[in-house]
Amino acid sequence: MSKFLYKLGKKAYDKPWYFISAWILILGVVIALLGINGMSVSSDMKIEGTESQKVLDKLAKELPEASGGQGSVVFTVPDGERLDTPERVQAITEAVNKVYGLDYVINPAELAAAAGSGSAQADQTAQAQAQAQAAQGGNTAGSENAAPAEMPPYGPLKVNGLPVPGVLIATDGSVALFQFQFTVQQTSLPKGVTDSVLDAVTGVEQNTDITALPSDSLKTTEAPIGTNEIFGLVIAAIVLIVTLGSIVAAGLPLVTALFGVGIGVGGAFAISSFVAMTSFTPVLALMVGLAVGIDYALFIVNRQRRLIMDQQLSAREAASRAVGTSGSAVFFAGLTVIIALCGLLVIGISFLSMMAIVASVTVLLNVLIALTMLPALLGLVGERICSRKAREKSHAKAANKEHGAANGWIKGIVKFRWPVIIAIVVILGTAAIPVAKMELGMPSGATANLDTSARQSYDAISKGFGEGYNGPLLIVAEPKDPSGKITTETLYGLVQDIQQAQNVSVVSPMGVNKDGNVAILSLIPKTGPTDTVTKDLVQELRATDSAIAQSHNVTLGVTGFTAINIDMSSKLAEVFPIYIGIIVVLSLIILLLVFRSILVPIKATVGFLLSVLATFGVTTAVFQWGWLKELFGFDTGGPLLSFIPIIVTGILYGLAMDYQVFLVSSMRESYVHGHRGRHSVVHGFNLASRVVVAAAIIMVSVFAGFIFSHDIMIKQIGFALAFGILIDAFVVRITLVPAIMALFGDKAWWLPNWLDRLLPNLDVEGDKLIAELNAGAANGSKGLPTSH
Repeated sequence: MSKFLYKLGKKAYDKPWYFISAWILILGVVIALLGINGMSVSSDMKIEGTESQKVLDKLAKELPEASGGQGSVVFTVPDGERLDTPERVQAITEAVNKVYGLDYVINPAELAAAAGSGSAQADQTAQAQAQAQAAQGGNTAGSENAAPAEMPPYGPLKVNGLPVPGVLIATDGSVALFQFQFTVQQTSLPKGVTDSVLDAVTGVEQNTDITALPSDSLKTTEAPIGTNEIFGLVIAAIVLIVTLGSIVAAGLPLVTALFGVGIGVGGAFAISSFVAMTSFTPVLALMVGLAVGIDYALFIVNRQRRLIMDQQLSAREAASRAVGTSGSAVFFAGLTVIIALCGLLVIGISFLSMMAIVASVTVLLNVLIALTMLPALLGLVGERICSRKAREKSHAKAANKEHGAANGWIKGIVKFRWPVIIAIVVILGTAAIPVAKMELGMPSGATANLDTSARQSYDAISKGFGEGYNGPLLIVAEPKDPSGKITTETLYGLVQDIQQAQNVSVVSPMGVNKDGNVAILSLIPKTGPTDTVTKDLVQELRATDSAIAQSHNVTLGVTGFTAINIDMSSKLAEVFPIYIGIIVVLSLIILLLVFRSILVPIKATVGFLLSVLATFGVTTAVFQWGWLKELFGFDTGGPLLSFIPIIVTGILYGLAMDYQVFLVSSMRESYVHGHRGRHSVVHGFNLASRVVVAAAIIMVSVFAGFIFSHDIMIKQIGFALAFGILIDAFVVRITLVPAIMALFGDKAWWLPNWLDRLLPNLDVEGDKLIAELNAGAANGSKGLPTSH
C-alpha cells in the first residue's frame, strides 16, 4: 500500500494539472447537474414496516384522500380582543374558501364523497357523526338519564349561523384553528401549492389585526445550512496556521476539504430530485466531510514538512513519502469511518441509508482528494511549503525537542498511569449517568424556541383547545373477520367506547371505505404529542386484546405524530445492537490488520464506549434537562432526536478510530524502529501528539459551528459530535490510551505467531518503502528514488 501511494503521490506532484483539472472537471459536472436538476429535500422520515406506516399504507390503498398530509393554521388577535367579530369572521371565511378552492386541497364534503357519496357508507358515517355529537352534547346512547359530557372550551366558527368548514374557535374568541387536508402527502405536492396556501391564509392579516401562524408542515423544507458553520472554518484556519506555521500550507487542507464537500454535498443535492432525501442528509455529509477533509490533508502536509525539516529532503521527495506513509494511515482511517457509516445500510431504514451513503461518498472523496489532489497542489507550491526561516527554527529546536509541553504531558501520564486510568473511568462514568433517563422522540412545536412561529402556534392551540390538538391521532378499524363489515352500530359503538377511554378529548368518525370493511376515526388526546400519557393511549388502542377491540371484534391501527415517534424509537432501539455489533467487528478486524496487535483494537473499542456513553449523558443533560440552554441558543428542553444514538455512535466510532490510527501508529512506528517499552509510547506520542491535538481542535470547531443552527436537530447532532470528539480525543486518546499503553509496555504489541503468519503486512508505517528507498540510494538504483 505505502509503495503504491508513494508512486501516486510522486506522479501527482510531477504532473499537478492532470489531477487538479480532473477534480475541477468533476466539480463542474456536479454544479451543472445541480443547475439542471435543482434540489428537493423534505423532512419526511418514515420507517417502512412499522405499525404507523402500515396504517398510512392501508389508508393510501383504501381511502387515498384520507392518507394525504394535514395542514393547519392558527389565527390569533391581540389580548382582550375577539376573532368572531363580523369583519374578522368574513376575512377568515374568505381565506378558508380560497384554500378549499386550490388544487390538491380537499374539504370535508369531498372526503365524505371519497368515502362513498350517496352510498350506505356515507350515510352511516353521517349517522355516527350525528350520534357522537349528540352524545358529546349531553346524551349517552341508550340512556336518557346519563350525565352530560364535559363540554369542550371551543366550538365551530360560524358565519350567518352556519359553521365554517374545518375551523374551530375558542369560547373566549382569542384563537381559531383551521385544519384541512391535502390529497397527497406534503412531500409529494407540486411546487407552489403550499405557497398558494400561505398566500391565502396570510391574507387575513390585512387591516384586521389578525395574526396567521401556519404549521411547520406548510413551510418549504430547505437544507438547514446557514452562516454559523463559517465560524468553525475560521477557527480551523487559525489552528492550521499555528500548527503548520504558514498561510500557504494552512490553506491547502481548507481547499481540499471544500472541494470534497463541494462534490459530495453538491452531488447529493443534484440527485435529490430523483431519490428521497431528508433535509438533514446533506448537512450530515457537510459536517463529516469538512472535518475529515481538513484533518486528512493536515496529517499529510504536516508529515511532508516534518520530513523536509528533520531529514533535509526536497519538497518533492518529502511529499511523495508523506503520501506513502501518512497517506496509508489516512486511507485506513477513512475506511474505518466509511465502514461505520455503511453499517447503517444493514438496518434497512431508507432515510438512514441515504444519510449513510451520502456521508460515506463524501468521506471517500476526501480520502481520494487527499491522496491525489493534495500532492498535486503541493507540486504547485514546491519548496515554498516550508520557508527557510521555518527550517532554521526546526534545527534550533531539535536539541531541545524533549522539553516541550507534549513531552512533559506524556511523561506525567506514564508516571501516574494508574491514577490517570482510574480518574478517567470515574469521570466519564459519572458523566454517563443521565443516559439512564434519556428520552427519544422527534422535535415538535412544544420544544421550539419561544420566538418561533412553531412554538407560538403550539402554545396558542394548547391555550385555546388543549395540547392534544397539536398531535391528533388517526385510527383505522377493520373487522377481525375477513368477510365482516363496519356497520353504523359498530362505528358508533367504537366512537363511544374510545371516547370513554382515559386521556381522550374528542373522537370523530371520518368515513368508511366503499367496501365497508375499513373505518377511519380521528382522535384528539387531552395531552400533548410527546407526553407519556399519550404514548400509553396509543399502546392501549393498539393492543389486540383490549376491551374495545374484543367487544367490537375489530383490530385498531393508530398513526399520527405520537404513534410515529413510538414506532421510530422502537425500531431504532431494536436495530441498534445489531448495528453496533457490525461496525465493532469490522473495525476490530481493520485495527488488527493495521496494528498487528490483539490488545490495541480491544483497548480502542473500550475507550470509545466510555466516551460515547459520557457524550450521550452530557447531551441528555443539556438538551433534555436544559442545562446551559441559554449558552447553546434554545429555551425549552425536550427529548433527544430518535436517531441520535445510532448516527452519533457510528460517526464517533469512525472518527475516534481515526485518532487511534494516527496516534498509536506513531507509537508502533517507534516500537518497530527500536524503541522499547514505555520509551516507544513517549517517543511516538511526541511525534504525533501536536498534529493529533490540532486535528481534534479543528474537528471540534467544525462540529461546534453547527450547534448554533436554528434547527434543533442540527443543534443536537452538532453538540453530540463536538463534545464526543472533545472527550474522545483529549480524554481518551491523548490521556487514557498512552496510560494503558505504558501499563502494558511491549506486551501491547503481542500477536500469536499463527495469527502473525496469517495476517497480511499492510506496511502502514511505510517500513518496506523506506527500506527500499534507502537500499536504492545506497546502490544508486535508477528505478527507485535516491533522496534521503
